[in-house]
Amino acid sequence: MFGMGFTEILLIAVIAILFLGPDKLPSAMVEIAKLFRSVKSTIGSVKDSLEEEMNVTGIKQEALAYKEELLKASEGLHKVGNVKSHIDTEIADILKEHDTPKSIEKSEPIQKASEPQEVTFKKKKKKKTTEILEEKEDNTDV
Repeated sequence: MFGMGFTEILLIAVIAILFLGPDKLPSAMVEIAKLFRSVKSTIGSVKDSLEEEMNVTGIKQEALAYKEELLKASEGLHKVGNVKSHIDTEIADILKEHDTPKSIEKSEPIQKASEPQEVTFKKKKKKKTTEILEEKEDNTDV
């Protein structure tokens, strides 16, 4: 214990008996044991608090890393927004330079084609001339 041999412990016990006497020695031993116990518990609590602090430091570092990632992502979004507004201003400038009519500037975007039509390879019947004439008459009546 503490790097002491049996003879050194025996020498300390003899000196304690001489100074304290046989009456006070048991109570002194109890007080010394309490002292060692309190020192041990204090060292344990300090060790626990240091470990907890190290854990908190690690969590703080992770939180700072996430914060940096979020800031970079938000900067990227702001850049995209700036590019869009820059493109809009460039388009407006180009339209002004070429003096385009207002109807073209405010035209609606091109719509996608409707559903594809079914293609068949059946032969169409040739219309007779009488049918063609009837269709023309119907169209002119309208």
